[in-house]
Amino acid sequence: MREFADTSEIPVSPVLIEQVLGQEDACTIIRQAARQRRHVLLIGDPGTGKSMLGQAMAEMITVTDPEDILVAPHPQDPTLPHIQRVPAGQGEREVQAARVRAQRAAHSLQFVLWIVVGATAIVSLYFSLRDGSITALFGGIALVGLTLWFRQHTRKVSTAAIPKLLVQHPQERAPFVDATGLHAGALLGDVRHDPYQSGGVETPPHYLVEAGAIHRAHTGVLYIDEVSLLDIEAQNHLLTAMQSKNFAITGRSPGSSGTMVQTDPVPCDFVLVLAGNIADLDKIHPALRSRIRGYGYEVYTHTVMDDTPAHQWLLAQLVAQEVRRDGKIPHFSASAVHAVLDAARQRAGRPHSLSCRFRELGGLIRIAGDLAVHEGATLVEPFYVQQALRWSLPIEEQIVLAQHGTCLDRVKR
Repeated sequence: MREFADTSEIPVSPVLIEQVLGQEDACTIIRQAARQRRHVLLIGDPGTGKSMLGQAMAEMITVTDPEDILVAPHPQDPTLPHIQRVPAGQGEREVQAARVRAQRAAHSLQFVLWIVVGATAIVSLYFSLRDGSITALFGGIALVGLTLWFRQHTRKVSTAAIPKLLVQHPQERAPFVDATGLHAGALLGDVRHDPYQSGGVETPPHYLVEAGAIHRAHTGVLYIDEVSLLDIEAQNHLLTAMQSKNFAITGRSPGSSGTMVQTDPVPCDFVLVLAGNIADLDKIHPALRSRIRGYGYEVYTHTVMDDTPAHQWLLAQLVAQEVRRDGKIPHFSASAVHAVLDAARQRAGRPHSLSCRFRELGGLIRIAGDLAVHEGATLVEPFYVQQALRWSLPIEEQIVLAQHGTCLDRVKR
């Protein structure tokens, strides 16, 4: 391993794929999948870098024609909103322009209606005074009331014509959407329920339409961890969206007013990155897995790597990365990094190996850093790493120690 005094001397790449350590094969495949826009299934233990691989893939995808997606009212049937696609950045301008046009039209109409109200009041008052007839007065009052009702109605109609910005695409990069654990409505899109469906206070149906994660990931990466949490019906819909690259939005709550609304097909040309562990494989829909295998890659993320100088340097880089990413702990001395390496050897569970469970190692690094901050130290030294090893014991081991009456401060690991 290279020589260094502390981790402040270790460079950290700003490129995410270069921050994924110990998964050389997976990084090579992710680079290729990003270049060719291929789907990926990542299988491995928690903390081995699966989510970072997904984010790195989104960082590497090139988007040539980013676009915003608008939903606009249908001129004949309001329950069938239109979908409009415009270049990225133009969607907000389109909505603002429509709002300005609606306000101008409303102001012009309001001006005319106020003239009508004033003229009606003057004429009815004139005839009622000239002829001494109360009928003319009541007729004028009724006409003024009808005009004011019409004024309120036209104000709502002009507002209802403004489109809604459904998906706003980032212009400088491909989107990355983490859809882990989302229910069907959040994943596939939904139409909110409107409790006021009549009487002039109802919300225009296109305003109730909400994009799903598959739509927000359009041209980018849709990342789903813990794939076993997706039920079979949601996986079926996900497969349909992958194949057609568009998916209409409709209400998914039974009994909701949203079930009457269905949009045009909404674009969802995403790259799917599914992640899970070995036990999740049996819970993936066979057709969905076949789609990934036929149009992408299956990747296993390793839990251990060989204890070589090159891999030791990778773990030193991990310590430097975690210190910079956390931003609240001091750098580690070289001897403290060697203490982390010893912990990685112990946690590998195999001789001549280093653990690739980087999330667990990251927790150890942060606890050691917190202890150094508490003591006012400018560098994390091996003592703090040793103490962090005791403080980072899993709950199960803490329970065993408690049953034996052993204090954490007396534990050696």
